[in-house]
This record gives sequence, C-alpha cells and structure tokens, in this order.
Amino acid sequence: MKTHLIFLPLLVQILLNLPIVSSAQNPLIQTKYTADPAPMVYNDTVFLYTTHDEDDAQGFKMLDWLLYSSTDMVNWTDHGIVATLKDFKWATRDNGAWAQQCIERNGKFYMYCPLHGQGIGVLVADTPYGPFKDPINKPLVWQKEHWDDIDPSVFIDDDGQAYMYWGNPNVYYVKLNEDMISYSGDIVKLENKPEHYQEGPWVYKRNGHYYMAFASTCCPEGIGYAMSDSPTGPWTTKGHIMKPTHRSRGNHPGIIDYKGSSYVFGLSYELMHLETFKHHERRSSMAAKMHYNTDGTIQEVPYWAETILEQIEPFNPYRRVEAETMAWGYGLKTEKMPDGRICLTNIDNNESLCLRGIDFKKGAREFSVMAACSVDGGYIELRLGSTTGKLIGTLPVTRSGAMDRYKLMSCLIKGAGGVHDLYLCFKSNSQKDNLFFLDYWEFK
Repeated sequence: MKTHLIFLPLLVQILLNLPIVSSAQNPLIQTKYTADPAPMVYNDTVFLYTTHDEDDAQGFKMLDWLLYSSTDMVNWTDHGIVATLKDFKWATRDNGAWAQQCIERNGKFYMYCPLHGQGIGVLVADTPYGPFKDPINKPLVWQKEHWDDIDPSVFIDDDGQAYMYWGNPNVYYVKLNEDMISYSGDIVKLENKPEHYQEGPWVYKRNGHYYMAFASTCCPEGIGYAMSDSPTGPWTTKGHIMKPTHRSRGNHPGIIDYKGSSYVFGLSYELMHLETFKHHERRSSMAAKMHYNTDGTIQEVPYWAETILEQIEPFNPYRRVEAETMAWGYGLKTEKMPDGRICLTNIDNNESLCLRGIDFKKGAREFSVMAACSVDGGYIELRLGSTTGKLIGTLPVTRSGAMDRYKLMSCLIKGAGGVHDLYLCFKSNSQKDNLFFLDYWEFK
C-alpha cells in the first residue's frame, strides 16, 4: 500500500493536507482490506466482524476473519484476527473464509462461518473478542450436492426461535435450536426467492416487519431488500437500499440500529482504487446512515462515496487508547506481536494517523505513548485539524533498546482545548521506513 496511483481529486486533497475523512464516506478500515461487514451491537458498542482480502489477492484469497469496534461510528479499533480456517479442524481447504456473522445469546457469542466448498461451521466464545472455538467439530450445514452454502445470517425472533438463512444463488433457512449449534427439522429452500437476489442475506425484524437485505444480481451488485410478515416468508421485494453502480462490482449488507439511528454496511473497492483501477478482489467495508418510511419501507441510500458518515459522539482521549484506533491511516499497518499485543506498524516518514472529534475539554497538558524503537531520530507531531494544522506538541520517540521492547514516552501539550480532529504525524531525521512500533497512547 505504498505505491499511490491516485486519481486527481484524492491527489489534490492529499497535496493540500485536507482531512479526507470529513468530506465524504471513505472505507472504515484502511490498514487492511476488509469485506462482508457484519455489525453486532453489544454493550453500547458496535462490533464489526469482517472477512479479510489479502494484500496480494488477485481473486478471492481469504484465510481469516477480523474484528473492529467503535462507539462513534468513525473511529475504529482493530482487535485483529478472531478466527481462521484452522479453527475448523475438519476443514481441508486452505482458502475460502467467506462472509460470516456473529450473534449473542445467553451470554455466549456464536460466529457462523462459511468455508467455501465445505459448508457452514459455527464457533462459540464467552466474549465478542474470542477466543472462538468449534463446539461440534463438523459443519453445521453442508449440502454436498452443490456449493450454495455461503453467507449465513442468523436472527432470533421475539418468541426466542432462531433462524439461519444463507445461499447463492438460492436462499435456504433452518430453525436453530436454543443451543445455537444445532437445528431442528429440514433445510428449507425458498421456492420464491426475492427478485434480484444474488447472495448475502441479512435478516432482521423492526417494528413488526421482517426484512431480508441482500446483494442484488451481479454484476455490478447493489443492495436489494424484501419484506415479510413472517420469518419464513413469503418475501415481497421492495426495491434497492443501494442501486448497483459501475463503481463497485460486489456488495454485502449488514444493518443495525445504533444510538437512535439506522445504518447499512456494505463494501466497495475505493481503497484499492487509491493504487490501481485494475480489478482485484481487494475490498473495503463501508457504512452509511439509512432511513425508513412510515410504512416500514427503506429510503434509497446513495453510493457510499456520495454519503457522509457523521460522528455520533466526541472521542475521549483521557484514557488508554490503543494505537490501532483511527478514522484514517492509509499506508499504516497493524500487527499482533509475539506477546499478544496488537500494535501500529509499518510507520514511515511523513505518514499520519487521524482520529476524529477528539474532545480535549478545557485542555490537555501531557501526551504519552508506549512505543518500541531501535533507532533514534523519530518523532511524532501532534496537530489539530490537518497534517499542517496547529502544532500542540512534539514527542521524540527515543531508542527503547530493540523493536520488541516498549517504554512509555511523554511530551508536554499546549493549546489543546475543545473538540478537534487529531493528527499524529510521523517524522524522522534518520530513516524513511519502519520508524517505530506504537502500542497505545493517552492524554492527561
């Protein structure tokens, strides 16, 4: 992600050091390629489970599932890999970690994962962060006569009955038992699937209406939806949540209500297009606010790049903040260290990280960061509003002894009060690449 073949509007923004994140919707995550976003609201937090397109993917190269979280919809914390194909001991393929969904029931968290060509498995954990383990050591469903078994969506109705829906190009469902790792009855194939249905069902209930959103007929794919008075149908197609557009070959919906608003998640190729317009399967998760009409139908949402995702609430910097938390950090990477911590890595000279809507209240006096560095000469400029905005502090990142040894480093802060976008601008007088590793930071 270091070779920037950027089209003109973005190039102008970068040259002017304008905060790209404030002008239009951008990929939620920039340190990795993420797709098939599956949001789950739990404990006043959005947990976003995604698939992962590898950086060198040409076609679909998908080996694991990732997790991010946010409480304001714009600043996201990377929690790393939560599950991989290797968690399913019965799986024999080394590729095919396709679109998953995680749901909570009775204090347990169940992740339903398709292993392309080998059915759909289920993992369970005691927390949304994992560790997730396979409780049945076999596929939950696997119709071996075809490869339709992808993209599971799980929904628990008001009466406690849980359902799992899935399929491409057909739609199937089963009634899950209360243990969420087995089902009763037969697999049911919808005889009349929603019009334009392709794959990726997302089923939920709101104000007495049942909804099935889905990726519409390929290609390109938009996001269509159907409604019903019953979780088992019949389903009546209502139209598009987002119309197909030549700017995106695929899509995959996830829908939640959160802190008084409704949101639709999907995917685009916008991040990849910062480097190349040659098509590869390197996708990025997106989100936009969504609105309902009085009759329950959904108002059409413009294409992602034509929407603005507003921050729900200011960000509190007076606490430990993981360095892998950001609204924008193109060019940076995150990595799980041998000791288990997730750190910000691949930090090069003149790169930066942005967090939106930092609430400094009456003013900060000190900034600290836990960092590891093997050379001297690196430093972090703390600026407000843009990479050339007001300088409120400069933190030298001094040698810690080795890249796997961390120490706390601090600097004084002056002129930081009120709510601002915060930019951490990474600089070095001695080298260009891989300046240091960052674990976490905080203001006082």
